[in-house]
Amino acid sequence: MGTANMIRNGLYVTTLTMALKKLDSSEGVSRGVLVLRNGMMHGGGPFFYTIGSYSCSDGKWRGEATSREHTPALATRLWARQIVTIGFTGTYNDEGAEIDATALIGKQSIPYRGTFRLLVAD
Repeated sequence: MGTANMIRNGLYVTTLTMALKKLDSSEGVSRGVLVLRNGMMHGGGPFFYTIGSYSCSDGKWRGEATSREHTPALATRLWARQIVTIGFTGTYNDEGAEIDATALIGKQSIPYRGTFRLLVAD
């Protein structure tokens, strides 16, 4: 499993894990799909869609994205009725990628981690 020079274009399944600080320590997990192609990303899940851009070189990548609701989610969901901006950095190889990200929801900053597993390469 070598490091790719550029991240592969294709369809990825994503798993994002957020550490949510409430009265107890719990985590929120979100899954969806994203298409990565030539520096652009598009995709989403059951309630939200994401559009963004990225740059990559020699196993490292970084980018930014915006996530919005496409179907009303329960008001208890952190991103419900919000426009969320996201910045990330991470690493990748021929099979997928990982990120450390920060979501900005209004003035609140939420750190999270994500994995991207390549399903279908272009």
